[in-house]
Amino acid sequence: MPTSTLLAGALLAATLLLSGRAAAAPPPVQDFFDNAEFGGAQLSPSGRHLAAKVSAAEGGRDRLAVVDLATLDAKVVASFSDGDIGHFQWVSDNRLLFDSTDKDLAPGEVNAAPGLYAVDRDGRNFRPLAERRGRFVRAGDGDRLLPWHTYMLPQPGAQDSDSVYVRSVHFETSGAVLAIELLRLDTRTGRTTDVMEPGHVLNWMLDARGEPRMAITLEQGKHTIWLLENSRWRVVTTFDGYVDSSAGFEPLEFAADGLLYVAARRNGDRRAVHVFDPATGKVGDRALFALDRHDFSGHLIQVAGKLAGIRYKGDSEDTVWLDPELKALQATIDGKLPGNVNLVEVPRRPETPYVLVTTYSDRQPKVFLLYNRETGKFSPVGKAHPRIQARQMGTQENVLYTARDGLPVPGLLTLPAGAGRQDKLPMVVLVHGGPWVRGTEWGWSADAQFLASRGYAVLEPEFRGSTGYGARHFTAGLKQWGLAMQDDVADGARWAIAQGIADPQRICIAGASYGGYATLMGLIRDPDLYRCGVAWAGVADLRLMYGSWLHGSDFPKQYMRYGMPQLIGDLEKDAAQLTATSPVEQAARLRQPLLLAHGSADRRVPRAHGVRFRDAVAATNRQVEWVEYEDEGHGWTLPKNRFDFWTRVEKFLDRHIGAGAAAAK
Repeated sequence: MPTSTLLAGALLAATLLLSGRAAAAPPPVQDFFDNAEFGGAQLSPSGRHLAAKVSAAEGGRDRLAVVDLATLDAKVVASFSDGDIGHFQWVSDNRLLFDSTDKDLAPGEVNAAPGLYAVDRDGRNFRPLAERRGRFVRAGDGDRLLPWHTYMLPQPGAQDSDSVYVRSVHFETSGAVLAIELLRLDTRTGRTTDVMEPGHVLNWMLDARGEPRMAITLEQGKHTIWLLENSRWRVVTTFDGYVDSSAGFEPLEFAADGLLYVAARRNGDRRAVHVFDPATGKVGDRALFALDRHDFSGHLIQVAGKLAGIRYKGDSEDTVWLDPELKALQATIDGKLPGNVNLVEVPRRPETPYVLVTTYSDRQPKVFLLYNRETGKFSPVGKAHPRIQARQMGTQENVLYTARDGLPVPGLLTLPAGAGRQDKLPMVVLVHGGPWVRGTEWGWSADAQFLASRGYAVLEPEFRGSTGYGARHFTAGLKQWGLAMQDDVADGARWAIAQGIADPQRICIAGASYGGYATLMGLIRDPDLYRCGVAWAGVADLRLMYGSWLHGSDFPKQYMRYGMPQLIGDLEKDAAQLTATSPVEQAARLRQPLLLAHGSADRRVPRAHGVRFRDAVAATNRQVEWVEYEDEGHGWTLPKNRFDFWTRVEKFLDRHIGAGAAAAK
């Protein structure tokens, strides 16, 4: 099939709709929360071919297709009649590695591992490499397969032969990862070679030649970084595995000259990119790249064996190019797609003028485009959410407010289309999970934009304990669940009131996981601030997080033993604090309307959290709605459950802080 036909059909059909008048009716819930219609694309190492996940039809199975960019021919090279293509990567310019999934199953229904498969770019020489526990994807008969716990390595390797490195993962009984062995796998024969390891490795890193060079272990709560030299492993450094330490660093990538680029905190509060010299075993003091307001988070871009650029997350995702030609290319593309984040993927060893561009904004979901550097023309590749029209979406801005103790707190504010900062809108304070993660970045978000499309301002605070904003911001959150972390969220709502953004009588708090915990504690601690709350997959019983013979979670044992006492609190030393800040112990104080949801198969925050809180709060509050999704895990995997949940959220908010509440007065 010629590419033009394929691109016009299943593969492509993407146009940017950034102007025009908004329709009167908001987009339906399905437009926001359906599965992405395009599963992403990757250029081959030479840039001569493009691989992509495509659907046979709306709601159909995801297949793996390859486009020959010289002839503009496209072909589906791998598919399953009863499963979907999962992750994929190029082994070489001629061969692909991939696994499988089933997007029609919730976590509680899954009884199969992803498996592992390889195929040539023309669809020939398909070979199953790793078995599955189930049979919904048939792996073929008579083949000797690797065990089901064999997975792809995220780092692709040299991409110049038929061999790759893969992970053999060993699990604790809880399902947490215990250790990862590394195997070299020939994707044509299926034969493997073991890699010598220094201990119970949790992360591996390959060098510029695609060979194992670095490993990270975790023992007794301490991370140790190991370097392989002359067929022997030596210790580089050891540091705390859970609380940030100046002795630690994050390996990023090896350069062709053998030096290692790392993210480290050497000159102050925030992590920056430094060079680690394996010969001296030291991290250089001078930062190669640093951000003013953020820790470095991202990766390096190497082209033709040289460091060409650095991809990072600041207020939004961005790239600094060290290569002059690529810097000029970025400027050209930004000029053609103004106002968008434009992420340029350059082939590893480019032999063509093509680059892949992922473009998006706060109002526009991701669109994938090919750009020809010789002709200056774009060709559409795919669109994640084609039914979303940018003109109907709200606007986002990064904000900064001050907590009551003087700590600056970043956040993201989304306003409905056409709304202003002085409109005193009903507002949802949306609290991220983790909590030891960076929760937000500028760009289209289904949750925030859905709420904005229904007329709500949305504030997403990066409360203390969130990562990405320096050591001070992170460590200020130690043992502050329900205390200063909670104050930061409330102070954000009060800031929005003072700014004229939010109507003080119409504020709801919402969130999942830790965000669900913060929702419950927010309603308990600040009853005059929040009129209602929505908590899903939320932590409700702090003591239950530390393990139970009946309701154990999938937290690693080392995290529960060494991490949680530092981050959340010690069960014995901090017993009184944990009782005072555990929602289930304070349930009688929660009197506002609450929508509570949980998945029956949640292994991270087991269903018992939701059930215990539901039963405890029922004695004093009849305004609690409970919904349980059968076989769902820590969040909603199936579109039908996302549609149902967010429809419930829409109706719940409307009754309590929306147009329905105003009409009832």
